[in-house]
Amino acid sequence: MIKGISLILLFYFLGSLISHLIGGFIPGSVCGMLLLFIALGMKIVNPESVRNVSLALTRNMAVLFIPAGVGIMAHYGLIAEHWIAIVAITVVVTLLVLVSVGATAQYLNKRFNNNDSDN
Repeated sequence: MIKGISLILLFYFLGSLISHLIGGFIPGSVCGMLLLFIALGMKIVNPESVRNVSLALTRNMAVLFIPAGVGIMAHYGLIAEHWIAIVAITVVVTLLVLVSVGATAQYLNKRFNNNDSDN
């Protein structure tokens, strides 16, 4: 278990370092997850060494959302004041994501189907 925690923290700190070096454009935790994913995929890290820690973290994930919930409640007045803008932005961004994912999926589907028919 200690080895798993150490590996996850190592990749988190490496991700934070990379994030700092690129100016914080991508959060360190995201960079760390990508690095860990790559290391697992390339068999640099054995999945069994982080299995117990990852299962423990996912089983207790609800606890990790408590700070976000407290932050929302702490800024309730601000959210209540700008709820129309928040809802509008959420709807627009959701629609943009749906359209872009759909267009990308159609493009890739056509591209791979054309490649299959050429063979």
